[in-house]
Amino acid sequence: MTISYVERDGGRIAYEVHGEGPLVVLAHGMGENRAAYRHLVPLLVDAGYRVASVDVRGHGRSSAGWPTYAPAEVGGDLLAVVRALGGGPATLVGSSSSGAAVVFAAADAPDLVGAIVQVGAFVTERKLNPVLRLAVAAVLRSPRLFGMFHRSLFPSGRPADYAAYRKAMVANLREPGRMAAMRGVAAPAEPHWTTRAPEVRQPVLVLMGTKDPDFPDPGAEARAARRLFATAEARMIDDSGHYPHADRPAETAAQLVAFLKATARA
Repeated sequence: MTISYVERDGGRIAYEVHGEGPLVVLAHGMGENRAAYRHLVPLLVDAGYRVASVDVRGHGRSSAGWPTYAPAEVGGDLLAVVRALGGGPATLVGSSSSGAAVVFAAADAPDLVGAIVQVGAFVTERKLNPVLRLAVAAVLRSPRLFGMFHRSLFPSGRPADYAAYRKAMVANLREPGRMAAMRGVAAPAEPHWTTRAPEVRQPVLVLMGTKDPDFPDPGAEARAARRLFATAEARMIDDSGHYPHADRPAETAAQLVAFLKATARA
């Protein structure tokens, strides 16, 4: 495994690249790291793609202590990776919180971004009662509690190597600055990605697990996201939670490859 870095104002972004072919850039969700895509990457490589999995700023091997973790800046980080790899057009895949970042990147640099994929993205901010607000605040300050919460996002079963992945994830979150980065990602940011979505003219795929526990109605959330874009489709991954690339990698890869091939023909 070779880790590469791209310098940004405020730190550096870590990423690793596998395969040859059209470029696909993967960005994980809050608290995770590029290993979140460990099961999806080889499937995309086998399908003929060059895949760059990124440690979002503040996570994994990327720098901690950034002045901001706003999705617009994370989108800029992804564009920096694309440029470092020779330019686009690339397909950007954003899971959970990074689903916002890929929208900013696509709107800001249509020459570098050929298509985007949102996996489990949040269209509206969830309203929490006082008890849940306290619980979320605790989770955002404790690596152990975040690890426990993370387990709950796999309602239909976890990958066979999940225990080892979770242990490494929690260990990374215990490093200085990592939990502050999580709180930065979770903080409200303006403008919200939904205000930029109408500017995106590239093809968009919205992927959602049918059993994603982060949403009362995952299908409705996926359709709400789809309607924000000029050209988008929504597809559901059966019996999947918040991370379909982890709990249903083969099904997720099939949907992604079909989308990638369709956009290449367009």
